[in-house]
Amino acid sequence: MHLEIQTSRKSPVGILRTTFRENGKMQHTQHGRITGCSLEQLKLLQLAFRERVVPVDDPQAFRILDSREYGASFAILAVAKQLGLHRVLYSRAEPWVNSALAMIVGRLVYAGSKLALCNHHPNTCLWELCGIAEPPDVDVHCYEPMDELLRRQTAIQRHLVRRHLNGGHVVLYDITSVYFEGEYQDSELVTFGYNRDGKRGHEQIVVGLICTAKGCPVGVEVYAGNTKDETTVVDKVHEIKADYGIEKVVFVGDRGMITRSNIEALKDEEDLRTVSALTHGEMMTLLKNKVIALDLFDERSIHEVTDPDDPARRYCLCRNPLTAQREGKTRERLLALTTTALDNIAAYQRATTVEKLGARVGKVLAKYKVGKFIRWSIDADPDKPKSREHRLVWSIDTDKVEREQRFDGCYIITSDVDQEAMSTVEVVNAYKSLTFVERAFRNLKTVQLEIRPVYHKTDDRIRSHVFLCMLAYYLQWHMEQRLAPLFAANGQGPERRWTFRGVIECLTQITRNKVTVNGAEFYQNSTPTPEQEEILNLLQVAM
Repeated sequence: MHLEIQTSRKSPVGILRTTFRENGKMQHTQHGRITGCSLEQLKLLQLAFRERVVPVDDPQAFRILDSREYGASFAILAVAKQLGLHRVLYSRAEPWVNSALAMIVGRLVYAGSKLALCNHHPNTCLWELCGIAEPPDVDVHCYEPMDELLRRQTAIQRHLVRRHLNGGHVVLYDITSVYFEGEYQDSELVTFGYNRDGKRGHEQIVVGLICTAKGCPVGVEVYAGNTKDETTVVDKVHEIKADYGIEKVVFVGDRGMITRSNIEALKDEEDLRTVSALTHGEMMTLLKNKVIALDLFDERSIHEVTDPDDPARRYCLCRNPLTAQREGKTRERLLALTTTALDNIAAYQRATTVEKLGARVGKVLAKYKVGKFIRWSIDADPDKPKSREHRLVWSIDTDKVEREQRFDGCYIITSDVDQEAMSTVEVVNAYKSLTFVERAFRNLKTVQLEIRPVYHKTDDRIRSHVFLCMLAYYLQWHMEQRLAPLFAANGQGPERRWTFRGVIECLTQITRNKVTVNGAEFYQNSTPTPEQEEILNLLQVAM
């Protein structure tokens, strides 16, 4: 008996027939019809009649025995090798290099601790792709390679600087803080200091990052947690010029980094120029000395002026209307809060001293930071030191508020780069490029790489961990350059489809499967979807 499929009608029909030969002629006996099934269902039944379908519980049936993540690890590792990162780590192929690559790639795919990455071995092909077939040991395959990576840090960063800053270019530099939890009594790095993320009550380290003008990271340094921004600049400039062999450097840092004292300390450094921004106090000094005028700040164009007393120093005057609106609203809100608090103090009816009343006023002004706009005094009771008659008298200096409003959104970019080397717009754009460093810190600390929590207790391992995270971001930066068309076509708001994290998650769905069929076992990768194919093509990776 067999099943014959007829498709000449509107819906396919299955005819159950027996075929035999009688008197030299083919004869058919029809036993029934199968209707209401799709063509695919009828073809499956046809295979069953031909005994070409294996039952699910049959030992010869198709079964997937094991499935592990493959796509993301394979793609990122392929990009790393295209960039020659394994050769940058060390010129010779050594086992620690493979382990270091596994940790760098694993930072992008999994983050987490080194022990957790080792425990991922049964679930991922990462270690196998890096040439480590046996289950990894955290001491042998993580901690020892981290120690070797730290010993090679200067050489690796020198290679990256020469690759991306060949001949001398704009160098972006900024620092951030990373807070710690737990006890670090034996650490010289982990200590209390000013936390730039507002995480009070935690010890921390300070991380300095060097990037190219486009935001590609080429160097990182770890400082003690109580290090101030400006104290790292002079040493870092000397390091860039001496250790990395860069002849001409345009060093770009924010207003807290390139201070007057640092400029003085670096003024005798040959072939070094700086780009930074002025503090509010420095802007007011220029205004007082009539070097600048408020009318020169324009939303549509950038005006450049020079100081006759320092003709080599250029000042680029800019104004951002969005910043002006934000600063105005912030000042109004703080003044309103200050007004409410001072009114409450002025209405206080209990007996108190002048000192306590003044302390309360000082606390309010320190909290809201608008004391320069407040005129206040205390009318004291001449008869009693502690009295209900002490009264706070205060008012808002509206003239100062109006003068401050004229400065809303105004900022000045300053540089000593020659006009022939960098135009006014190029100087301003160079300073604005510091947003690339801020973006790098955002990825390192929260969005993608999650540099913390830090599970290491020794200073050398902490340094190595931070350096490893920087190398992971180096890979991410290059991947994002290749994925630029994908992100450019991305939607906005709720319509947004792709992020870098989303790309990684999409690639992790490509798995390597251990399959058994008819007693034979083999490995088969899942077929990439159209979206996965597009990502792989943009990354220039063939799977």
